[in-house]
Amino acid sequence: MNPSNPPLFKARIRSRPEDFVVEEIQATEPDGQGEHVWILLEKTGCNSEHAARCLARAAGVSNAAVGYAGRKDRHAVTTQWFSVHLPGQDAPDWSATLGDEFRVLRAERHSRKLKTGHLAGNRFRLTLRECNGDLAALEERLALIRERGVPNYFGPQRFGRNGANLDKARAMFEGTLRVRDRRLRGIYLSAARSALFNRVLESRVAQGTWCRALPGDVMILDGSRSHFPVEQVDALLEERVRRFDIHPSGPLWGQGSTLARGDVAMLEQSAADEAPELARGLAQAGLKQERRALRMRVEALSARWPDRLTLVLAFQLPPGGYATTVLSEIAAIDDAADTEPEA
Repeated sequence: MNPSNPPLFKARIRSRPEDFVVEEIQATEPDGQGEHVWILLEKTGCNSEHAARCLARAAGVSNAAVGYAGRKDRHAVTTQWFSVHLPGQDAPDWSATLGDEFRVLRAERHSRKLKTGHLAGNRFRLTLRECNGDLAALEERLALIRERGVPNYFGPQRFGRNGANLDKARAMFEGTLRVRDRRLRGIYLSAARSALFNRVLESRVAQGTWCRALPGDVMILDGSRSHFPVEQVDALLEERVRRFDIHPSGPLWGQGSTLARGDVAMLEQSAADEAPELARGLAQAGLKQERRALRMRVEALSARWPDRLTLVLAFQLPPGGYATTVLSEIAAIDDAADTEPEA
């Protein structure tokens, strides 16, 4: 990721799970009745897929009977909802059947399964340790982030350890890897799409245009997938951008050509031309052209110093937003999770 500003200082994160705390903001509350049991879990040191498998095992159902809205990292303390399909069945004693890494906060019935992406956002509380550098400039940098947001990069988690998901996407497109598992296939396709999007965003960051509209842009409404093309940029459009009502967008690659026009279209197409195997593979997989905002609003951003070397950041991001993109705008991060072996 190429930040829009140089980092102010160096810091270390995830020395322990509680340094990275994530709370999912749910879009829907369970209604108290139905075939699905929704469980609000606080989990430590395990990712969402592991938690889903544990819930399925505890309930004696298939993994497909368990739903959740978003994937959460293993190296963290995270709180999120899961749903388990139990038609006409009593729910087990979740606290008794789940491991020590889980704490059951709520369990209620609901009429529908929890689907991917069905959340309002995430709250983060991140503890940066061993901070060393220009600490005095932090407040000015936070004010800038509040004013214009941050580049909306896909984080390194999307690409797997050492970019393994992207390597497997290339192998899948080349025909040297056959993937029968639909979930894994989706992960590899997402990695390929994310890589092309990040290329476009990196070019816009280098130009200094990631947070403003250009003629030929496709603007996306805040908190929505709705978008519209822009031929000319006027004062009203610029004001809507300033208010975070709309954002310039980049391509989630698929069949056909980019929806942008003019110089913006040339920039986006050049990113695809630099990785033709990814663009071609995504089109052949049948994905359609979609859009994602180039910038991300950072809400409720605050900072405090428990001591002179430790910084605690708190903020809220929309669905699909990565906390690592916010951190990269502030500090050069040494992530302890990157040095740990695979679980």
